[in-house]
Amino acid sequence: MHLTSSDIEDLERRRRAALINSITGYKPANLVGTVNTQGQSNLAIMSSLVHIGSHPPLLALIFRPDNAERHTLDNIRDTGSYTINHVHAGIIDAAHQTAARYPGDVSEFAATGLTELQLDGQRAPFVAEAIVRMGMILRDELPLSINGTHMVIGEIVSLDVPGDAINELGALDPAKTDSIAISGLDSYYQSSLLQRMEYAKPDKAPRRI
Repeated sequence: MHLTSSDIEDLERRRRAALINSITGYKPANLVGTVNTQGQSNLAIMSSLVHIGSHPPLLALIFRPDNAERHTLDNIRDTGSYTINHVHAGIIDAAHQTAARYPGDVSEFAATGLTELQLDGQRAPFVAEAIVRMGMILRDELPLSINGTHMVIGEIVSLDVPGDAINELGALDPAKTDSIAISGLDSYYQSSLLQRMEYAKPDKAPRRI
């Protein structure tokens, strides 16, 4: 199947959304925990997490346009605090359910059976059932005029991860934390390591570790 720009534009709205949401392939599945200024917690599944830099440790999330209630984005703006929690195979059902449009006075933690966890003085709650958890503070927000979305850039201020999931180079092996990936809006995949490669150099052939 070959589609031109006009072919994509002519696709039925839901089919176009399904295709473009999934065309990037596997994306990380994370639960973003926040709390409003009245102490009401919120939890939302997101797959737009992007590495921005390591020093300082910065990650970005993309939020949809402000044409509907965005509890997560509003809470981050108001408090400057949020958490990012890897979804693993054991909590897929509950994690997926957080995408439902609950009213602002309903906590997705309570609605889905997930447990709030307070750690490291972070104002926003972590997910107790998660294996990898990151405490974040808001560093910047960039409105993207091309489609009305918002890029939220945060700094990792705390990290909770099993020591045996860190390899000899210091990198996380997501297969050891059972972290899963998502494609589109509804398809979840389990990760496994295929191979590791040496640092690429122009004068050396590719070499597996």
